[in-house]
Amino acid sequence: MGGNGNFWIAAAAAVVVLAGGIMLWFWIPFSPVKRRFRKDISALLEESRGTAGNEIFTQEDFSHLPAAICRYLEHCGYIGTPKMSFLKMCYHDVAFWQERNGSALRIDYLQYNFVKNPCRMALIDSRLFGIPFEGYDYYQNGRGGMKGVIAKAITLFDQKGPKMDQACLATFLAESLFAPSILLQDYISFEETGDYEVRAVIRYGGQTAGGIFTFNEAYEMISFTTNDRAVTKKDGSMEYIPWSAVCGEYRLSENGIRYPSKFRAVWNGSDGDFVYFDGRISEISCG
Repeated sequence: MGGNGNFWIAAAAAVVVLAGGIMLWFWIPFSPVKRRFRKDISALLEESRGTAGNEIFTQEDFSHLPAAICRYLEHCGYIGTPKMSFLKMCYHDVAFWQERNGSALRIDYLQYNFVKNPCRMALIDSRLFGIPFEGYDYYQNGRGGMKGVIAKAITLFDQKGPKMDQACLATFLAESLFAPSILLQDYISFEETGDYEVRAVIRYGGQTAGGIFTFNEAYEMISFTTNDRAVTKKDGSMEYIPWSAVCGEYRLSENGIRYPSKFRAVWNGSDGDFVYFDGRISEISCG
């Protein structure tokens, strides 16, 4: 009897210690995903250091581009500012939906876009019922993917392949106007399709993606729409559905440039629009 009692006491103590260890693991700052992200970004920042030189944007730099883009750059204050080698964007407390009519997951989203070669790295930081959930979206050297990890160690999904490569390239294109050095690269081209519309095409790593930028009457870019992004379905297959990046509420930043403060990502399906990413940009900076 006494022996059995000692066993159960020891077992209960072991459970308490294990549960405490798990909770400590969940709450300590260390994370393999975040460590990998920081390491990758550090290397990319070092590689891009000095590639923009000390040059500033002039109107002549963009004289070969459609009028709508030139007016956008003038209106937003890019002319006369330093050329950049990367873009950094931060979002806090974004509403993110994985499916229609589902509950929104609240996430923080940090991304870097690099100019010399199309490259986009983004970190998702969130919690599911108190358990850490982290995601890593990446596009580098012509290859893109999206990985999700729960409890800092368990991989929920790891999507990659040619369709993902193209989807990530299209996303990079959607954000290209926020880092105008990208507009001067050989891998991107533009065609004026209307007073307030410009078609853009990006070619890199054996992939091509294109879409339409739309501007309002003040020549603020308000949307980018593409047919070159595939969505991953529940069975793991991928289907091409029109996709839009919608932005607005432009504000003057400390560096004198007007940036949008609101951003939404939308699947424009045949059954109606599905806004799955709805957030405010808390920081945009270039270097």
